[in-house]
Amino acid sequence: MARQTIIAALGLALLPAASAAAQSGHRHAAETACATTELRCASKVTPAFGRDGTLWLIWMAGGQVSVAHSADRGRTLSSPVTVTQGTPKLDWGPDARPKIALDRDGHVAVTFSIFRDDAFNGEVFTSRSADGGAHFAPPQPITADPESQRFEAIGFRPDGQLFAAWLDKRDRAAARSAGKKYDGAALLFATSPDGGASYAPAAVAAPHTCECCRLALAFDPAGHAVVVFRNMFDGGVRDHAVITFADDGTPGPLHRVSADDWQIAACPHHGPSLSVSPGGTYHVVWYTAGKARKGLFYAQSRDGGQTFSEPMRLGDPDRAPARPYVLAGANETAIVWKQFDGDATAVLLITSADDGRTWSAPRVIATTSDASDHPLLVTDGRAIYLSWMTKADGYRLQPIGHEP
Repeated sequence: MARQTIIAALGLALLPAASAAAQSGHRHAAETACATTELRCASKVTPAFGRDGTLWLIWMAGGQVSVAHSADRGRTLSSPVTVTQGTPKLDWGPDARPKIALDRDGHVAVTFSIFRDDAFNGEVFTSRSADGGAHFAPPQPITADPESQRFEAIGFRPDGQLFAAWLDKRDRAAARSAGKKYDGAALLFATSPDGGASYAPAAVAAPHTCECCRLALAFDPAGHAVVVFRNMFDGGVRDHAVITFADDGTPGPLHRVSADDWQIAACPHHGPSLSVSPGGTYHVVWYTAGKARKGLFYAQSRDGGQTFSEPMRLGDPDRAPARPYVLAGANETAIVWKQFDGDATAVLLITSADDGRTWSAPRVIATTSDASDHPLLVTDGRAIYLSWMTKADGYRLQPIGHEP
């Protein structure tokens, strides 16, 4: 297999508190002016681990979406494969990024979105590889409806079906054609029985959602899909909600995650993150600028999303905390976010060894002096890693915890 060596710059731009973890991390160096499709030029990188421990990366760079994988935790990468065709106008929104998911047999499903016009109407495309990422099928729209779709989320259910959810404006277009008002977009979903080669007709899970924030998708221990999204409640309030799907894929009732009372007639571009622990606890992190609270917050649910704990603040409100991400494992739950002190952006970490009942003090695990992607968390089932792309330092995969 052709390989592209990752340039390791261990310890660079990390604070002393993070130096020990950095010694076993790996980076792909970046360049200031970089317009090719290589990983070093990427603005957004999304990771996933296969069941065999292979690390997969999908990224946007040079106007294309590319995929590569690594059998050694990112020390070396396979030759990247371009998924897109032609010169698509990729969705560059703050909450948009390509997605990747792997099934039990190692088949790879990917999605990405494009802008169809200057009004930010989008279209979601899907592709798959059945040969270990060597080739990807020509991208196809995830739905035949011509109206806008954005902010898709995908994941494989335990039964092997691929589940997808996204924000869709078809109902708003129909309402306006009939002279009626329609606020926001709708949350739609569909399943694919063939790993992303085709999708069943889409159905509505919730109407009137905020149209401009990413979704968070996870699966509970029984394999039910769980989606957290910014909903539109009465009075133009855009607070987060959760829906858990039944065994047959039917969406369950909508429950509110937190009553932040954020009334805004604009796009926050700041979606939530969700992880469900093996014990069934829903862990959610989000951003709000509501009347009740402002900043980053965490809450948990131990009754399948029906009720949530009192929100816990994350980060220093004087340092613009942003982009929180949560990942729950069998023995550790981790939350990261980034904040800016006027000179550098730092990624902070807190962990819990008791499924979110208590949390460690925050500590800095990485910094950068320039622009950066959202900090993400990913696990191979043994360790939890920070996955972070920065303009100054490139891509890094840094272990932050273990899952014995």
